Amino acid sequence: MSKPPVARLALEDGTVFRGEAFGHCDASRIVAGEVVFNTALTGYQEALTDPSYAGQILVFTAPLIGNYGVSPEDAESAGPRIVAVVIRELSRVHANHRAITDLSRWLAEAGVPAIQSVDTRALVRRLRSDGSMRGVLSVGTEPADRDLVARALSSPSMVGRNLAAEVSPEAVARWNGRQSSGGPHVVVLDCGAKQSIMGHLARRGCEVTVAPHDLSAEQVRALEPDGVLVSNGPGDPDAVLETIRTLGELAGDVPIFGICLGHQLLALALGAKAYKLKFGHRGANQPVRNVLTGRVEITSQNHGFCIDMDSLAGIDCEVTHVNLNDGTLAGFRHRSLPIFSVQYHPESSPGPHDSVYLFDCFLHLMETRRPIDAAAMRAARKTADAGMIAHVARNPT
Repeated sequence: MSKPPVARLALEDGTVFRGEAFGHCDASRIVAGEVVFNTALTGYQEALTDPSYAGQILVFTAPLIGNYGVSPEDAESAGPRIVAVVIRELSRVHANHRAITDLSRWLAEAGVPAIQSVDTRALVRRLRSDGSMRGVLSVGTEPADRDLVARALSSPSMVGRNLAAEVSPEAVARWNGRQSSGGPHVVVLDCGAKQSIMGHLARRGCEVTVAPHDLSAEQVRALEPDGVLVSNGPGDPDAVLETIRTLGELAGDVPIFGICLGHQLLALALGAKAYKLKFGHRGANQPVRNVLTGRVEITSQNHGFCIDMDSLAGIDCEVTHVNLNDGTLAGFRHRSLPIFSVQYHPESSPGPHDSVYLFDCFLHLMETRRPIDAAAMRAARKTADAGMIAHVARNPT
């Protein structure tokens, strides 16, 4: 067996990590992106297909990646959305009856380069101490290290980039071609939505229409929604001006639920302010306290920007969820309008499932058109817990 080609990851601070290439091993191609890390122990395929990672080189902190292969059921979009992948060790075999291929072959077919045998612990320590950085990944021994660092320094910053425009659909469409279910009609402003978001809505009987992120308020109203969900997505929220404008005009007209980037865009539309986190929150183990109910949820998160908690005070909004790792805002509600949002991913794919009740909160919001309160959240949590117990009973394996 031939030896894998050399690959290098160069950071803008001048650090260069060497390892072995896998995935798409084209020595003529050098890719650039913001280097970020994910702390989840499972769910690498969900992360790699999450459009929120567009424009980024993703580092996994779990030491072994690829051990259960790639399965169509686990994809959150049509294919990998990341720029490149960095891991400690690629599993030599995969064991999963659902898998149709291995991770390296899947990345190669998608044109995504990757590097293994990297000291990911040292890399992540650097990103935590100095913050997320721009970087480039190259296969082969050319060009020189200093040239790779120069390319990293000249690559675009994440600040000011409207990456939602690159991953949003071009036209309005029914999700999965579903006809009317008789349930509430939800328009999803797709800024890079994960497929499981629409799945949760559909399983709750909603009729789901997926729309481009830049649809105008007039165009949204023409679809006659009972509610609007603003999805997750990549990039700088301050740059997604069309969606911010639309949400500002829709506020008060229709119940609105924001997730991740959608949470940030909704807050900006109401008059709050956003800022960039040092290294972001990415993983499936982020503890969040629900201020209204007092319960702590373990959540899945993927974002590099955050809303200034103090800026909510002047826009008739209040905090509903707080990240317990650093005290940052993880959710808010409007005091008088049917609007609420969270910074994390309640669709919980790959998990955990602590926050799926928020979709039931959204149903309650559409039914009552009144602000979400503690009683509604407790009731939604009870409904979601019962549904999860029933699902496990039907699927014991």
